[in-house]
Amino acid sequence: MDFQDKTLVCKDCGKEFVFSAGEQAFYAEKGFENEPARCHECRDKRRREREGGKEQRQMYTVECAECGKETQVPFEPKEDRPVYCRDCFNARRNK
Repeated sequence: MDFQDKTLVCKDCGKEFVFSAGEQAFYAEKGFENEPARCHECRDKRRREREGGKEQRQMYTVECAECGKETQVPFEPKEDRPVYCRDCFNARRNK
């Protein structure tokens, strides 16, 4: 199936957000039938509320050691160890 980016409107805050082709493929792979109704920020806010108001964990922006793409990780990277984006990490793990 050929997916294309789609612009949706968040039902909580009313902002437009992009439902990317990659996200659509993920939803289809998982068998999800409904498109997301909330933007990423509102989904995160609802998730934190359900988890008892836990603080959002600190994310660090890094450059992938494999492809050079900018990505975020939930740990402080150390200079002596490479850090990979999700795609490169999964590719290396599956080798």
